[in-house]
Amino acid sequence: NAVLSGVKNIREAISAAQDKMGMFGQRTILFVDEVHRFNKAQQDALLPHVENGTVILIGATTENPYFEVNKALVSRSRIFQLNPLTDADLRAIARQALADEERGYGKLAVSITAEALAHLVNVANGDARGVLNALELAVETTPPDDAGLITITTDIAAESIQQRAVLYDKDGDAHYDVISAFIKSVRGSDADAALYWLAKMVYAGEDPRFIFRRMVILAAEDVGLADPQALQVVMAAAQAFDFVGMPEGRFHLAQACLYLATCPKSNSTLAFFDALETVKREREAAVPNHLKDRNRDAADLGHGAGYLYPHAYQDHWVAQQYLPAALQGKTFYQPGQLGYEATIHTRVVRRREAQLAAMLEPEIDNPLLWAVQHTAPGPKAQNRWLQRTLSTVGEQLARRRDQLFALADVQRHELALDLNAGTGLLTWEAVRRAPVGGVWALAATPQAAEALRRQAQNLETLARPVILVGEADNLKTLIGQAEEGPAMFDVMLGRNVLLRHPQKEAVVAALRPCLAAGGRVVLLETMPKFTQRLYRLLDMSQFPPDLAEQVIAAEEAIYANSADPMVNWDAETLRQIFMEAGFEGVKIVEEAQTTVMHLQAGHLQRWFDTESRAERLTYARHLRQYLSAEAVQTAQKIMERQLINTTVQWRSRLAFVVARVT
Repeated sequence: NAVLSGVKNIREAISAAQDKMGMFGQRTILFVDEVHRFNKAQQDALLPHVENGTVILIGATTENPYFEVNKALVSRSRIFQLNPLTDADLRAIARQALADEERGYGKLAVSITAEALAHLVNVANGDARGVLNALELAVETTPPDDAGLITITTDIAAESIQQRAVLYDKDGDAHYDVISAFIKSVRGSDADAALYWLAKMVYAGEDPRFIFRRMVILAAEDVGLADPQALQVVMAAAQAFDFVGMPEGRFHLAQACLYLATCPKSNSTLAFFDALETVKREREAAVPNHLKDRNRDAADLGHGAGYLYPHAYQDHWVAQQYLPAALQGKTFYQPGQLGYEATIHTRVVRRREAQLAAMLEPEIDNPLLWAVQHTAPGPKAQNRWLQRTLSTVGEQLARRRDQLFALADVQRHELALDLNAGTGLLTWEAVRRAPVGGVWALAATPQAAEALRRQAQNLETLARPVILVGEADNLKTLIGQAEEGPAMFDVMLGRNVLLRHPQKEAVVAALRPCLAAGGRVVLLETMPKFTQRLYRLLDMSQFPPDLAEQVIAAEEAIYANSADPMVNWDAETLRQIFMEAGFEGVKIVEEAQTTVMHLQAGHLQRWFDTESRAERLTYARHLRQYLSAEAVQTAQKIMERQLINTTVQWRSRLAFVVARVT
């Protein structure tokens, strides 16, 4: 018996086995009960003698040998798992004990009723020792009648075995297996199973505080934001249990168990561990400048500059970047869609989409920059986000999205097309609003399309949009080439679909054949003709008088050029284009927009780029049509002095277009 034996006893047994082997060639079976009670040294002492065949070891344990017995010993053994005996086994054992004259009560006249035997077998719970002990107690304490017959009734049996034997060791396998079954039942929202496993632990004497600790963990791990009250309920129940104690405290255990089992589930808190893995893998990233503490280094280092105080904005939120530059666009938290978390799911996702769109939005809608916007190197990522944090781009994009969808009035059953998907700002909103009809998205480049597909992986398969790649003026061909095509759309919508197309008539004409009867197009277009004039950002008194007039005239000439299709259009032009394409009921609403912009050296470098040979002229090349090279250099120096690292109000004009077909 491993409980009572030590290394000395092992050595004596091994010595006796060696003598028998040497003198008689007889091998020895060494049976060790509760073998897991031997410590590592004791188990190691057996190993060489098992290996050389001196003894055949048979060990019995109520624990998992793979955890409690040395691996070397286990690897040289064959493991047999002994299961609880069946009721039929226990009845046979009891009858055998009553019939055996040598090892039982065969010499006595003992009678046991069927009901009494059934009670013993039921309460013993698969344990033969429990049946035999109870039977012994019943026989020994029951006097025989006048005829010498000992009769075991149900009442006597109940007194002999008053409590069911539960296999439960608070330090062993049963402890971990039962708590595992309990947690999995609660996680699986099976209240009946959860109560059963809870009762099993309480009945076996498990520490209620241990059970409460596991439920506190589960309330955050498996319920989380699906029901934020769950954690409070469990904590309150645990506190009440400490106040009340047992046995009444079982009510609080049951209440916490039932609340957790029946409330909605979410494991979105696991997002923390995704973030933790990112921190482990990634190089240390600096805190973005606008998030740094400004109390110490604001004056000298500019820490905290550009931070937008969310409470100063509508809904106490403003789109700005909070992650390090290297992790821009990274997401960890995926809101669940059950319980309370379902109410915040859309809000979290829509704000995230607005932040992403703000990050990738072209910096300025001024056509002076189109020549170099995508070719010249722009500001570094962290500077770009400084620009974003000082602007209201994200907030404005979210508001424009809402305005577009209010005009489009997208219904659940309608088929919608985002004509300029970009980052998916409109696409994902359409997916939410038209879950039955479906959504298609037109991406300008394969890279943009691939980014949309990656984002769509978070959606269920049937909810993912069909993504096309190409230009809107080739829409019918693109739809025909799609596996899901052809399609006729109930609503088309987009932002700045026409802005950079010189042939706007061709684009609008291409939309008409792809609309179903009663379909509509809703667009939001920025009109470059009315965009911010650079000279209006300047103190023109700092210019020589003649130069000031020349700069103003040169810049205004850009927007007065009737031959330039990129700037020579306005709201009325759009109305005529749609009407000529066969649309009816064309409505256009104009709206002014002001964006806070932080101008940096990179902006000025691109404005005054004289090396670009792109089709669109830069600001400097426009000025060269009217001014000498020396005058342009003078204007550049004054602008750099006045504008670099300044915050300005950038004004533009928008047009909302709504057009229908019969």
